[in-house]
Amino acid sequence: MKKIIAFGGSNSKNSINKQLATYASSLVQNVDVKLLDLNDFDLPLFGVDVEAEQGFPADAQKLLKFFEETDGFVISLAEHNAAYTVAFKNLLDWLSRIEGKLFFKKPMLLMATSDGSRGGQSVLDIAKSRFPRHDAHIIETFSLPHFSDNFKAGKIVDIALDAELKAAVKKFRDHL
Repeated sequence: MKKIIAFGGSNSKNSINKQLATYASSLVQNVDVKLLDLNDFDLPLFGVDVEAEQGFPADAQKLLKFFEETDGFVISLAEHNAAYTVAFKNLLDWLSRIEGKLFFKKPMLLMATSDGSRGGQSVLDIAKSRFPRHDAHIIETFSLPHFSDNFKAGKIVDIALDAELKAAVKKFRDHL
């Protein structure tokens, strides 16, 4: 059975992006889903001095092993000041120091959500440009605007947006 990793790019305990990643990954049929929480990985703030003094953190190596062993990614990025969250950027910095091509050309469903009308579109644009340099194979992207209005009881309630996500999930699944 194929295995996928799903996570939200935030360290918020109530991350709306983790909720979206969880929902989207539940729609991928016939796969084993590993839900990750960035809070489960203890990564010091990246710096070349920290790397030189301490080496690569064990949790960064553990996370990279999950990346190596998966068949695909469902990632929903939180947006802080129109960019990655510090938690996600730190994770990206550490993993890319260990393995520059950290996504291993595996299929990815890349998403974002926010309570705003753009639904995290700015961070999606950054990731769509950056991730392929790390060997991401982005199959589809999806942005969910107005999260609090469009997501209730663990699912998207807007019929058109839910259909859009389900089409993206199907295309992603077809590439696993």
